Amino acid sequence: MSRRRWIILVVSFGATIGITGYFLRVGFSRPGPHPILPLWAHAAALTGVLLEVVTRSVKIRWAASALRIPLRFDTSLRVCLGGDFAASITPARSGAEPARFLFLAEDGIAPAQALLILFVELLLESWTLVALCVVFLVAFNGQGGVLGLMTALIGGYAVLILAAGAAAYKLAHGRARGPAPGWATSVGLHPGRWRAVQRALRSLRTNIGALRHARIGPLAAAFFASVMHVVLRLAILPIIALALDPTLPLASLLVWPLVFLYGGAVAPAPGGGGAVEFGFQYAYAASMSPAVLAGALLWWRFYTFYLYVLLGGVSVGGTVLRALRTRQHGRLHERAARHESPGR
Repeated sequence: MSRRRWIILVVSFGATIGITGYFLRVGFSRPGPHPILPLWAHAAALTGVLLEVVTRSVKIRWAASALRIPLRFDTSLRVCLGGDFAASITPARSGAEPARFLFLAEDGIAPAQALLILFVELLLESWTLVALCVVFLVAFNGQGGVLGLMTALIGGYAVLILAAGAAAYKLAHGRARGPAPGWATSVGLHPGRWRAVQRALRSLRTNIGALRHARIGPLAAAFFASVMHVVLRLAILPIIALALDPTLPLASLLVWPLVFLYGGAVAPAPGGGGAVEFGFQYAYAASMSPAVLAGALLWWRFYTFYLYVLLGGVSVGGTVLRALRTRQHGRLHERAARHESPGR
């Protein structure tokens, strides 16, 4: 990573921690009881995090097995932790997939197979979001228009991703080769960009073609593991918040984290730059007392963000940083080569 990106990272993390500190100061400066998170809630949250990481690793391993690609569990575990660490220190989680690809490649997985595993993993995640949103809409029907709207938005986003993939696959059958059509040039896709689009379309066609021959048993097991890992991640806030205040409504404690964890991924700043903290305050200011809100925010962010950064940094952080640095140097060399004329 360049010095500029390190500065952005430090500023973003500083803003995130500073905003959390501000909410803590405001919450605990108010008169009244200040609840403390009991040890059993810490133990339950920590157990949930560890089970989530293990379940997600199992999902990747089963996805590879469905595709008849041998993959060791320790590799899938490093894929998870490396992706989490890279996602947390890069804008809009842009470093997650390159880091996951790196660890698959280090285990001897061919590039085409690594891309196929990552493609199926993301596809399972989209199916999981759609399934959970349907469950939430049915289970929490009539418990608040905002909750229904948020659930529908997340589910609609996942459906849109799946529909876009289906449209791209259909396009790949007729436009994966040859010159750019008229509509492509009209929207600014010159021949060079259109060739990049065609390469992506051919890759998508290959991936979906391989998915047709996937083994159903391991694929169903991978989907079940995908559902379980998302459920475990969503369970962290109810564990923490209900330990601080048992009267809080369960529906909002499940639906809003779905928005924060998946909608917050589009935040351009590493770690969200405080956007998640402000969203948390907006969502729960009316239902939580200031002290409960401050404590819930602190420990929820620790168990859903900072702990993942710590686990990823301790286990695979050095490898991820070297990969990001090598990737950046490669881009700089390519940029310099493009600026040099052939006669020089």
